[in-house]
Amino acid sequence: MSSAVTGACFIVLPPNSREKSVIFGRNSSPADSEVQEVLFYPSSEAEDKVKCDGGAEIDNGPSFGLILQKSQQSGGSIWGGEFGNNEKNVSIGIIWSDGEPEPESQSLRSTDLVRLALERSSSSSDAVDKIGSLVSSNGCDSARFSFVICDPTEVWLLSVGGKLWAAQKIESGFQSLPTAGLGVSTSIDKSSEDLGDSLKTLGLWSGDGEVNFSNCFSCPATTENWPGEEPTGDGSYILTSMFETLRSAATETNRSSSVSVLSPTGISCHWFTATPNPKESVFKPFVFAPNPKISPLTKVLDGESVTLLQKLHAQRKPEAVLDLKNLEASCVEEVNAYLNENPTPTAELDELMKDCVEAEVKFYR
Repeated sequence: MSSAVTGACFIVLPPNSREKSVIFGRNSSPADSEVQEVLFYPSSEAEDKVKCDGGAEIDNGPSFGLILQKSQQSGGSIWGGEFGNNEKNVSIGIIWSDGEPEPESQSLRSTDLVRLALERSSSSSDAVDKIGSLVSSNGCDSARFSFVICDPTEVWLLSVGGKLWAAQKIESGFQSLPTAGLGVSTSIDKSSEDLGDSLKTLGLWSGDGEVNFSNCFSCPATTENWPGEEPTGDGSYILTSMFETLRSAATETNRSSSVSVLSPTGISCHWFTATPNPKESVFKPFVFAPNPKISPLTKVLDGESVTLLQKLHAQRKPEAVLDLKNLEASCVEEVNAYLNENPTPTAELDELMKDCVEAEVKFYR
């Protein structure tokens, strides 16, 4: 078994967020990788089986388009991802995982579950059910995972212990989610069929009192304080507020950061640094436009060990940081103006992220 990833995850729901949006931010800290890729996968009608990183072979029917943040490890790029979004406005991120199955185990890793759920799910509730079904059929007995799953109207926290799972619906407010342990304890809104009986059969629960899922697996999660300025409940928390939250929470292990603003009435927009340390990185936007393109600079090319964007970012001059902040502010202003005036994305946004990556690179050369 190998340890996988942690993600410092922050969610803000109405009435804290503007225009009743759900805002989801994440700082990624993969355990075994220094490099993060950001890749786009268009929708597909493929029906062949796919072999996932944990070794399981899964029927791979029609899939939604998705953008995925993933680790480049010693054996190459993984198939799954740590965080991503699909064209149906579903966002999923790993909060914590441990006991990941090895490739020959015929099981699913947490990263496999992120990608499979994004490919197949039309809502966050649907994604919870999809992950639950996959865990029941292809889970690894010693694996422990927690995910946050969002769409524009619902947020779910889902925890997995072996082939059992439990999920809690988060109704409102804001939360800094725990980066260790199983986040779901006694508040359970969906779960494995006959969860209590299964836990008793495995000797994990006596049957007395209420089920505490995290304690049953000896993986209690701790409460995390909100870094920096907390949301105030008046609808003033916005995209750039989450940028500052992630920067306040940043550590040296952060390899990439991301923010999704999921709109119930307009266009959802997803922002990625694709470089380490959000305090010295710029967030770049992506929208599921008619034919989106990102950039080859966020992919590790054959024969390379890092993306070109990360290589140039590492070689940046100190004075470039201020230029990047100005670039980010200008980009946010322009994108927000477009989103406020257009109810649906057009071809004008096809190369939005690609253009922003290339604008960033100009400051490094």
